[in-house]
Amino acid sequence: MDCAKSVSVTASCPFMELQIGDPAPNFQATAVGGIYGAGQSVKLADFKGSTLVLYFYPKNGTPGCTQQACDIRDTWSEIQSKAELFGVSVDTVESHQKFIKKNGLPFPLLSDPEKKLVEAYHVWVEKSMYGKKYFGAERTTFIIGPHQRISGILKKVKPSEHIKALRQALFVGEAV
Repeated sequence: MDCAKSVSVTASCPFMELQIGDPAPNFQATAVGGIYGAGQSVKLADFKGSTLVLYFYPKNGTPGCTQQACDIRDTWSEIQSKAELFGVSVDTVESHQKFIKKNGLPFPLLSDPEKKLVEAYHVWVEKSMYGKKYFGAERTTFIIGPHQRISGILKKVKPSEHIKALRQALFVGEAV
């Protein structure tokens, strides 16, 4: 398989990290919350012509992930004026619904329990905590331009710094 030409959910290469300018990996997932209510299927092609933000986070309800989501909630009108946005984790639709309700999130989350998106976007990585190794989603945000190419990547951003970095990326050349 030629990995340079293989950028999709069903055929991606785990050793190839996505770069700015690469085609965004295709996806189809269930969106929960926001205009999608209890859940609707969405795919990358639905957003052709729009700027799309996919922010990958480890787990609903953890302190860092909650801070990150609430910071986006608190600046939602600004973000929404520039891009479509989805939070993405491997949590279930039910877990997303609880997380959205508990934190009053106005934006949708994508459920990826089969890990297709995290693998396609190369954010399912080996981690280590207290000497124990495990796999989990790396906190990474992809900004996908109207032509469905990656126009920005925010890697390993601390939850407390994410909204500032995202706003800077979306509002290039504007005072934020």
